[in-house]
Amino acid sequence: MLQSYEAFYDHGAMKWLGDKPPVKQAHVIVTILAEKEATVMSLQKKHQPSPLIAGKGKILGDIISPVSPAEEWSCLE
Repeated sequence: MLQSYEAFYDHGAMKWLGDKPPVKQAHVIVTILAEKEATVMSLQKKHQPSPLIAGKGKILGDIISPVSPAEEWSCLE
């Protein structure tokens, strides 16, 4: 089974962008990106909101308590 993990190779070391593979050794295939692409990717963080919506969300009420009472939830029966 193949699994993908993103990393940068920097001066002989792998720098993982997310989870590391849960293995001690592995056969890997490396794809080399153009220097400009690699630089842009290294500056990006994962899971950022679009600049069009960033900072526009508002909390309008209690974010801890459910909107409806727990008795109405069929999954709690």
